Amino acid sequence: MKRERLIYLPLGGAGEIGMNAYVYGWGAPGKERLILVDMGVTFPDMDNAPGVEVIMPDITWLEERVSRLEAIFITHAHEDHIGALGHLWPKLKARVYARKFTSAIGRLKLEELGLPGDAITTVAARPEVVEAGPFRVQFVPLSHSIPESAALIIDTPGGRIVHSGDFKLDRDPVVGEAWDDALWQQIAEEAPVKALMCDSTNVFSTHPGRSESTLAGPLAELIGRAQGMFVATTFGSNVARLRTLAEAAAAAGRTVCVMGRSMKRMLAVAQETGVMTAFPRTVSPEEALEIPRASLMLLVTGSQGERRAAAAALSRGKYLGHEMKAGDTFLFSSRTIPGNEKEVFRIWNALSAIGVRVVDDEGGLYHVSGHANRPDLEHVHRLLLPDMLIPMHGEHRHLSEHVRIATEAGIAAQVAVNGMMVDLTGEVPAVVEYVDTGRLYLDGSVLIGALDGVIRNRIRMALNGHVLATVILDESDEPMGEPWIELMGLTPLGRGGRDLAETMENELAEWMNRATRKVLKDDGRIEDDIRRIVRQVAVEEIGKKPEVTVVVSRLVAE
Repeated sequence: MKRERLIYLPLGGAGEIGMNAYVYGWGAPGKERLILVDMGVTFPDMDNAPGVEVIMPDITWLEERVSRLEAIFITHAHEDHIGALGHLWPKLKARVYARKFTSAIGRLKLEELGLPGDAITTVAARPEVVEAGPFRVQFVPLSHSIPESAALIIDTPGGRIVHSGDFKLDRDPVVGEAWDDALWQQIAEEAPVKALMCDSTNVFSTHPGRSESTLAGPLAELIGRAQGMFVATTFGSNVARLRTLAEAAAAAGRTVCVMGRSMKRMLAVAQETGVMTAFPRTVSPEEALEIPRASLMLLVTGSQGERRAAAAALSRGKYLGHEMKAGDTFLFSSRTIPGNEKEVFRIWNALSAIGVRVVDDEGGLYHVSGHANRPDLEHVHRLLLPDMLIPMHGEHRHLSEHVRIATEAGIAAQVAVNGMMVDLTGEVPAVVEYVDTGRLYLDGSVLIGALDGVIRNRIRMALNGHVLATVILDESDEPMGEPWIELMGLTPLGRGGRDLAETMENELAEWMNRATRKVLKDDGRIEDDIRRIVRQVAVEEIGKKPEVTVVVSRLVAE
């Protein structure tokens, strides 16, 4: 009989930032009992996933083993950790465990899609323990940029795992729980830490992280000096930042208006669950229209340039009756996530053209990260003294750097990207299997797979245009009339100013006149030949190789 083993398998979030989903297993190889930590999304861009709402991990591997899945644990309520819950839970239907604030957000997501909110069980922080098959799991409070974030202690027959989740060393986080060295020292002394799965986002930041509380003074000074209307955007889930901004506005004599559904939801849940007990008075967008602009601050969604969010809408013109004017101030109290720069700068430039003063974090004056920097990560390594370390929540370069730091400190470490199954049973981590992983796209209201070809074809059409070619044949396979062409996303004129559609139609007409009866009886052959001719003409005339749809219609005698 094969020995039992302790395994770790990232399905998302390892080798990328976002879309977190991590599997742990204990048992005989191929028969392990499993748990899943987090069900997150990442957000698309127009280059790689045009038209897509969100992207989430392909959990086919886990679906095929769903009878062995004991439970799902959610570390916190950021979209890259909980955003896929409503879409992927029906595929698994395992019991979900989370802390109070995260549970409230999760229930809303499930109920919006007509799913049972009671699939989520609310769990208190350590020392409460969740028994899930061979796993005993505790939620450990820590500081991050959203309330009630937690690391997980996962005790197994193969040893203790600490799954850090997202965290920072903030001893005065304004809202939420502070980092507590003594708590983590106790955890390390209680039982040896077999493996630490650790946040790697800020591994390249070489200075110690700063507290959320350090922003109050600079923000109050900035808002107090500002003329005209003041607008600020930040992550809607960062309720501590929202409170700091609102309190600074109130101190400057400004009334606060919150714009954006996600931001309003986070504030409401924070107050309903008791994680934030005080927030300055706010008014509706309609009420705000009656307030002098110099006495108003808008808190808006869209810090990452999201096209549908309030920030982008204001940059394009009016939003809910409000508009930016010369002399106003717009603050990005956030860090731009890599890949979102183009969208953020589009907003910035549009505001600048109006005459709005745009302010970013200016070296940390108006924003601090929710993730631990390198010195903080090294501090956690020393506190926990794990036998091995597996970095997560980072691109490959982050994971590699984190492994280097751990190895130099004498900790066995391994880069494990999505699909790499790691055996944690021995003294060093060992990659034992490679699992197919991929992405699922929420396209409108439908989930599609990366291999379905929908997104690939959409990108091809966006890059090369589309041609619709139609031919009609009678019952004796003779052409009826001339073929005709419709162009989409292509210039109408080719070389020498020739009409592109007409040139294609002429070439197709010549081909049909030459084609044998055998060819014209075969719809597949007709489609292949027409597609080849259309593309050849397009390359010669405009240097493009478009996507081509061929419609062959046949008249049937009555």
